[in-house]
Amino acid sequence: MATPRYPSLYQINTRVWLTELSRTLGHRATLDDIPDASLDEFARQGFDWIWLLSVWQTGPFAQAISRKNAGWRHEFEQTLSDLTDDDIAGSGFAITSYSVHKDLGGDAALARLRARMQKRGLKLMLDFVPNHMAPDHPWVEQHPDYFIAGSEIDLARAPQNYFRVPTTNGSRLFAYGRDPYFDGWPDTIQLNYGNPDLQQAMIGELTRIAGQCDGVRCDMAMLVLPDVFERTWGIRAELFWPKATESVRKKHPQFQFMAEVYWDLEWTMQHQGFDYAYDKRLYDRLREHHARPVREHFHAGLDYQDKLSRFLENHDEPRAAATFSREVHEAAAVITFLSPGLRFFHQGQFEGRLKRISPHLVRAPAEDVDENLKQFYERLLAVLRHDAVRNGSWRQLECASAWDGNGSNDNFIACEWQGTDGQRLLAAVNYSPNQSQCYVRWPHDDLRQSKWLLKDRMGEAAYDRDGADLLSRGFYLDLPAWDYHVFHLEHR
Repeated sequence: MATPRYPSLYQINTRVWLTELSRTLGHRATLDDIPDASLDEFARQGFDWIWLLSVWQTGPFAQAISRKNAGWRHEFEQTLSDLTDDDIAGSGFAITSYSVHKDLGGDAALARLRARMQKRGLKLMLDFVPNHMAPDHPWVEQHPDYFIAGSEIDLARAPQNYFRVPTTNGSRLFAYGRDPYFDGWPDTIQLNYGNPDLQQAMIGELTRIAGQCDGVRCDMAMLVLPDVFERTWGIRAELFWPKATESVRKKHPQFQFMAEVYWDLEWTMQHQGFDYAYDKRLYDRLREHHARPVREHFHAGLDYQDKLSRFLENHDEPRAAATFSREVHEAAAVITFLSPGLRFFHQGQFEGRLKRISPHLVRAPAEDVDENLKQFYERLLAVLRHDAVRNGSWRQLECASAWDGNGSNDNFIACEWQGTDGQRLLAAVNYSPNQSQCYVRWPHDDLRQSKWLLKDRMGEAAYDRDGADLLSRGFYLDLPAWDYHVFHLEHR
């Protein structure tokens, strides 16, 4: 099956999903228990990638910290009012080994699941955490020089960033994993990218992972950039990502990398070998509820936009249904997922889940399904299965003033998708709290010779228009607050 130009990805909290399956089956579920029917449904919905969050082996050290940390436990109790210690497995990002957790069925179960996915044209994405490990990772004993060591002075000055780790050679001081703007994560130990041997060891881990899946999402990928690493730790480091991505692709040419990245470093990560980088900037601008910054965001070249991951929620962000009102949620989704790049969806998003689930937890709260939102996403996914949207060309369209003195055209965001077969879709959103009007302008002279039916794929609207009029004046829209259309253009 050919890889589309603009694929879709679905992120699943693996441990939570298997907990739910376990209740249904009456025994502890593993990856082998994931039903074929679920994989069939992912394929039917049009997904190309399934990202299974938190499949790697974790250990008791990080789990104990997760259960005892008062701040984290308060967060967990906000998610699960009936929280128990059994619900807290420890963070899936505090990894003791890049082998599949024994409770999930081990590496063999993952291989069997991947084979079932491949039969349905589904690619598998897994986690890679470059910045840190769990404190009970075997390298702490075998290669302590792979980690940032601390001193008694460091511990006294910054006890939130350093800790003692018991080893067979006695207690040793190490740094928690962290980024330069926050205190350390107390269930992790910081890797030392100033050590070339550590870099080679991590490339080895990545290469091994690449034999088990089709791509990795790299957690906080910018933290190991040399300038960021030196700013955080005062240690010079060589470039890691170009070596790592090139080395992996020598053995696995089609393997793909997605970067979790912030601080406007998306372009940097793309140029260091990443196929996709998180587009947090678009998400933040949509949360501001103003159309112009969103529209300006789309002025970037397609060489950049095609390699962005567009999302409205993920395991780190609050739920979209809790962040946006219903009408804003739908408008933001049309904008986000009908833009170029990777379409990135999160488990629970379609059902309107409200509670974010920490990666430390293995159980989700019971929540009602928002049937209206679920139907909205079903319609949107149907649009995203259209070949023009998966493989066609995208263009942002001008939204001109409907009449002199009417500036509400500034509230619109509009784009066109055109397939190689000439099929066209027009998406237009009034991203504002006010009734707004505009004329959407088309740049294509080939519209002139035909009459057109514009039929909304997201609603019931349908309009007959003369091609010459569409070119001379544009397509007139008068939309309520936060309203949208996704029109398919058909010859009359």
